Amino acid sequence: MEKMRAARSVELGKMVCELTEVRPPEEGEVIVRTQLAAICGSDLHIVFMGSGIAPLNGDWNFPHGFPGHEGIGEVVESRFAGLKIKERVLTVPGRPYTRCFAETLTLPGSSCITVPEDLPLAELLMAQQLGTAIFALRQNPVDVVGKNVMVMGQGSAGVFFAYLLKRAGAAKVIVSDLSEARLDLGRQVSGTDVAVIANGGNVKEAVMDHTGGEGVDYLVEAVGRSESQLESVEYMKLDGKMLFFGLPDTSKPIPFNFQEFFRKRITANTTYGTQFEPGLASFRLALDLIIKKEIDVSKLVSHTFPIEQIDEAMHQAHEGAKSTLKVALSF
Repeated sequence: MEKMRAARSVELGKMVCELTEVRPPEEGEVIVRTQLAAICGSDLHIVFMGSGIAPLNGDWNFPHGFPGHEGIGEVVESRFAGLKIKERVLTVPGRPYTRCFAETLTLPGSSCITVPEDLPLAELLMAQQLGTAIFALRQNPVDVVGKNVMVMGQGSAGVFFAYLLKRAGAAKVIVSDLSEARLDLGRQVSGTDVAVIANGGNVKEAVMDHTGGEGVDYLVEAVGRSESQLESVEYMKLDGKMLFFGLPDTSKPIPFNFQEFFRKRITANTTYGTQFEPGLASFRLALDLIIKKEIDVSKLVSHTFPIEQIDEAMHQAHEGAKSTLKVALSF
């Protein structure tokens, strides 16, 4: 049976690259040879914190390629009528197919979207993250025209939310992050109005200064840390709305200021499952924006590692310098 290189999480905080067997496709499935994959913040929470998962059989024994879910590559075998061999596709697998950290990926053909051959892989790959942001806003629509909004976190997801909210007509988009490099990227991609280094109480001070002391009408938490989820309520206006997008960094209960949440009459939503949206509509919208050059994603990938260096890549994404943006894996 054909072998492939694939990453595997062997213990909390450690991944290795191994040879493993390629699973033959069943009816309705394809095999995609991965050309580039990206590390998502949710991958880091799983690998380094065990967030949202339970070890299999009582030990740390996860499938090869898991938990990668952002990939792009070429179809090398197809038992799906809609895809032919040699077509380039964006792979958007839902569980249990989230195994993009592997040289080949066997998944339903319906979890693939054909992409152009003449655009850089790294740019097309960004449609995965952009698609999830589009899906989140479509699932929980909020009228932001003329409103003050805030996005906490300027990783790729936060940058995309800022872009989409500005595009939707927000009067003022305020963003925060620990990294000046990520804030600079956000300014370039989304045209944010106010960028604040997240350092102590200066974020709340800046938010109140730019909203006349009222707080923001709408907020997206795109950091995925207990501390930022706790802080988010402080920045809200009376009757404001918010979206918790970032996956929590722990499976344990997290602190929450319900008293302030209650008295401000805040409405909060979460979202999950873009990969199961009928027709993968949000991913297709994201691709359309990238292909038409309506958003510049060319600078989002800051580091690329070969799959053999999966452990270094994960640590770069998790602990790297504040200049780290999106980390990719090449095959």
